[in-house]
Amino acid sequence: MTLLELLTLLRKHLRLVVTLPVACAIIMAFGSLLFMHNTYTVSTSMYVLASSTTDSSSALSSDLSASQMLTNDVATLLESDRVTADTAKQLGLEDLNAFDISVESESTTRVITLSVTGDNAEDVAAVANGLAANVSAVAREVMNVESVNVIDEAVTPTAPSGPNRMLYVAVAFMAGLFAAVAIVVLMDILDTRVRDAEDIEQLLGVPVIGRIPEMKGGR
Repeated sequence: MTLLELLTLLRKHLRLVVTLPVACAIIMAFGSLLFMHNTYTVSTSMYVLASSTTDSSSALSSDLSASQMLTNDVATLLESDRVTADTAKQLGLEDLNAFDISVESESTTRVITLSVTGDNAEDVAAVANGLAANVSAVAREVMNVESVNVIDEAVTPTAPSGPNRMLYVAVAFMAGLFAAVAIVVLMDILDTRVRDAEDIEQLLGVPVIGRIPEMKGGR
């Protein structure tokens, strides 16, 4: 089937080609509103300050590799069971399993970025700030770190970060369009009726040399 034949076929079934993608997009739009809950994301950044009371503090300050190792250790602490359990207890929660916690540490600095995603805007901000406060206390206790200072405190988001409903609607529209094209092509393949002289030539392999016009109302 050539492209021109496909376009002609789609034009013949234009109602289906238009209706099915639009219907899929509308169904996805309503489905995303009914079944997809809004999510909120907050971020807070922290700076790891090495203890100045130890002999190794000068080495940590001058050695970038050692500083990065210290930062990575603190980043790991943010997702440890102790820090998350202490934060959940302070907030009156059983655990933090309902929240998506992401930690990133820069490769050339002691800055750590903590991101928390959840269904409630106020809760995600409270969890992020709670984790930052608790990791500082644990780091001072077990790693002899002077402090983990919060640079940017997490604030309650005013708008959801997801889901991207427009993307889902666009994907549903394209899926509906693809399905409509597939249905039209399949209908044409399964239709074995002889409709015109060209179909006869293709079916019998012989040229049509004459046609008898249809007579209406004559004797």
